[in-house]
Amino acid sequence: MTTKQIPVDFTGTVFDGGNGNLVRRSVLPGGVRVLTEAMPTQRSVSIGFWIAVGSRDESPEGYGSTHFLEHLLFKGTPRRSAMDIASAFDRVGGEANAATAKESTCYHARVLDEDLPMAIDVISDMVTSATLDPEEMNLERGVILEELAMDADDPGNLSHEILAERLLHEHPLGRPIGGTADTINAVTRDHVYDHYRHWYRPEELVVTAAGGLEHDDVVRLVTAALDSAGWFATATSDAPAPRRSTQAQEPGLLPGTITVHKPVEQASVIVGGRGFHTLDDDRFALSVMNTALGGGMSSRLFQEVRERRGLAYATYAFAAGYSDAGYFGLYAGCHPRNTETVAEVMVAELDAMAAQTISADELDRAHGQICGSLVLGLEDTGSRMSRLGRAELVTGEYTDLDGALERIRAVGADDVQRVATRLASSERATVVVGPENGREQR
Repeated sequence: MTTKQIPVDFTGTVFDGGNGNLVRRSVLPGGVRVLTEAMPTQRSVSIGFWIAVGSRDESPEGYGSTHFLEHLLFKGTPRRSAMDIASAFDRVGGEANAATAKESTCYHARVLDEDLPMAIDVISDMVTSATLDPEEMNLERGVILEELAMDADDPGNLSHEILAERLLHEHPLGRPIGGTADTINAVTRDHVYDHYRHWYRPEELVVTAAGGLEHDDVVRLVTAALDSAGWFATATSDAPAPRRSTQAQEPGLLPGTITVHKPVEQASVIVGGRGFHTLDDDRFALSVMNTALGGGMSSRLFQEVRERRGLAYATYAFAAGYSDAGYFGLYAGCHPRNTETVAEVMVAELDAMAAQTISADELDRAHGQICGSLVLGLEDTGSRMSRLGRAELVTGEYTDLDGALERIRAVGADDVQRVATRLASSERATVVVGPENGREQR
């Protein structure tokens, strides 16, 4: 097993992943970090440009700015129009997109190995030299409002948003990533521009790539692209920005049940509580517990809520972990009259897991499900690229595949029970999104 804690100024080989896969890391002028995983058998490359800024980092007057920027960076630079950016990837059969999260933003692409220079040049141009045209911003404001409306129309998505707000009460992590209609209407171009200039700097940039590549080639291409944009001259430090604090916090929590009425046929029910931050010692045991409780067709929630009682089509357990806080939840979509029963059954399954150790068969299934999914997922260049980015931005901890599998398999039944006990003892909040005329069936 290879697990390494990498300082932010480290340059060199991180680990040998076997089969010719080599993970390497370099620090460029101004603190730009470049990490690659060479996969010699691949003809494609996935590349991501990461900034450690998410919705939790916004100022009160600029809520929604991070997600707004994600949209605006595709709208053009002095060198390229929005159509130029889109057609550059379409022309080679590539894919380009972006994702805003609560603690990071990533602009990523997947292309043939021969088209990697183009992808680096285009994304570098977007990240370093976005125009942020006021007219484009007003047009995109309407697009984002439509996106928020679409999400609000989805009762499952809405229930998750409300749960996060209640479990992370008055904490920046509890805010919706995309902002709200009110904040998007209120945010100005100056707010977005200031947010861009504050966070999009060399010391905050992490570039990760995986696939058919050579590390030195990626370093050379990234260096040339950033240098031509004059970006190294904007650095305020010669070293990378420090990683986020991983000192655990306990945000406020609003217990009890909240019901939101929407004209839908099926209600969404979530019961949740405080969880674990991203470096908690029990994070691997949490993964195994979550899988056994609600991670597949053989899980306890699926078997009890759906198979034995026929109360729901979809039900699962989930956990969200961030640098300093986290939460967990149990979800089901059911007939509105059954919401109380479904919530009680889900909680009962969690409590039962806390009261008694799981069987050897359950533990073996959970191990196999997680390990199999991990191996299959990491056959994809995008998954490996994303794994490098997440590790660099928050934990600085790099583990090869064998090491990750070993950590999962080391989780025992007592570990699962301990984690279930921690979660079962947490204060709980329940969110129900459904029609106004829903009634409990007795």
